[in-house]
Amino acid sequence: MDVVYKKSKGLTDRETHYCPGCSHGIIHKLVAESMVELDILGTTIGCAAVGCSILSYNYFNVDMVESAHGRAPAVATGVKRTHPDKTVFTYQGDGDLASIGTAEIVHAAHRSEKITTIFVNNAIFGMTGGQMAPTTLPNQKATTAPHGRDPAHCGMPIKISEMISQIPGATYVERVSVHNPIAIMKAKKAILQGFKYQMENRGFSLIEVLSSCPTGWGLSPVEAMGWIEENMIPYYPLGVFRKPEEV
Repeated sequence: MDVVYKKSKGLTDRETHYCPGCSHGIIHKLVAESMVELDILGTTIGCAAVGCSILSYNYFNVDMVESAHGRAPAVATGVKRTHPDKTVFTYQGDGDLASIGTAEIVHAAHRSEKITTIFVNNAIFGMTGGQMAPTTLPNQKATTAPHGRDPAHCGMPIKISEMISQIPGATYVERVSVHNPIAIMKAKKAILQGFKYQMENRGFSLIEVLSSCPTGWGLSPVEAMGWIEENMIPYYPLGVFRKPEEV
């Protein structure tokens, strides 16, 4: 029988802890495949964040560093400056990057640190019980907002890609999604590009990935993918927000 698919060498054999339907696994796969295709598996260091992705150091088949909550960009800065010959990436959720870690990501971009950030936005605090996050949509329900997010009380959801793209030190910023096969292919291309710019010594890159959280949203896995398309993408439009001039 012909082999039509094999797990990426960029992933370990560990079974993941993610809930059924969570798309962290898809994003892990894309990151792993990108590292293999660029032949950087043996020279990459990842910085894991606190949140649903806290155990990502068990899944990526590269050297990983666990970071304090929100501090992955600061840790990655130290790693990259100590090992400038390595490819360094952070893997962070919205509760980590867009909340407690906002200052770290802003200043890493401002300094144009030569790192690649994979930012997983599922519009909720998934690991700790489904609380409202800075990215939770208007009127979206959460355990700390049972009647839905009220912008008059909580403000509007933060748009990280739009914000980071305004920083001169940001080299490449793109928002993608993994809600269907076509979107997954585009997400893979963006992640590859983020790593390539780092390998070319071009500066800071951030790839935001709209992701599902069926458990936190109270939806089935299939419904959650539809919810991304119907609710998240209209507020968080996909596309390239900043890229360097080609030389």
